[in-house]
Amino acid sequence: MPNKRTAITVKNLKKSYGKNEVLKGINLQVERGTMLALLGPNGAGKTTTVRILSTLLKYNSGSVTIEGHDLATHPDDVRNVIGLTGQSAAVDEMLTGRENLVMMGQLYRLTKSSAKARAEELLERFDLIDAAGRPLKTYSGGMRRRLDLAVSLIATPPIIFLDEPTTGLDPRSRIAMWEIITQLKQAGTTILLTTQYLEEADQLADKIIVIDGGKVIAEGTAKELKSKIGNDRLEVTFANAKAYSTAEKELENDLVERNNKEFTLTILIKDTDKDVERVLQRIHAAKLKISAMAIHKPTLDDVFLSVTGKTKKGKK
Repeated sequence: MPNKRTAITVKNLKKSYGKNEVLKGINLQVERGTMLALLGPNGAGKTTTVRILSTLLKYNSGSVTIEGHDLATHPDDVRNVIGLTGQSAAVDEMLTGRENLVMMGQLYRLTKSSAKARAEELLERFDLIDAAGRPLKTYSGGMRRRLDLAVSLIATPPIIFLDEPTTGLDPRSRIAMWEIITQLKQAGTTILLTTQYLEEADQLADKIIVIDGGKVIAEGTAKELKSKIGNDRLEVTFANAKAYSTAEKELENDLVERNNKEFTLTILIKDTDKDVERVLQRIHAAKLKISAMAIHKPTLDDVFLSVTGKTKKGKK
């Protein structure tokens, strides 16, 4: 019996192009009403995974179940319960925003009046009423992305795949999209997100999976993944080269990073209060002058770099 709480189940998913293995046995689960973020460097297999789950690409082996439907044997049933928003708007440049939504509604077999009503509802929801009568070619990047997301919701699917939905957007438009995506999740939509922005996964996702080389190499909540990296770090910047050099000798056994250009030393701390107090006492005893001090907690950037050893941005 399938788990009624699970919307998406992927087991040992494999995909190859000739001898090139793109996916080498992906396993994941997404609970209903939650968001899973897929992270990974270029060529990791994120977009390939989403294309398979959204019925756009066949796979070689493994199993995929979406809302109780087997992807291999019932792809049409899967299509009826999903929506997909990609990196570029799948809409007609010459039509208006309203016309695009009405057209897509009719393609989803809504009556003309129902399609018009749904279009107005989505235009209002995505703050596109004022631009509804303008051709899409006049829309900004953020407006286009909002319309594309609206199109994917025309049939009110319970599951949405978001393939890097905020790539290329300015910070204000990205935050606006975050708000919309959060509202979707709060309304009970199940979301699978791929993103190249680690802060996006940190802010939005209930669970994160890191893919590299076609395999899952780390998974958990943002908090769980960060905790695996280690403890907080104390960063101390000294007023001059002499103070820096002396402190480097005094704190040598505690140091995890040195920056002699900015006169900054980084110390790993296990007990924040006690360790910070101990370090400051040693600095004070040596009569060293500091110009700045900060405590840094592990970030998803640290997680990404630790588990992949690569740059933090990845698109596939």
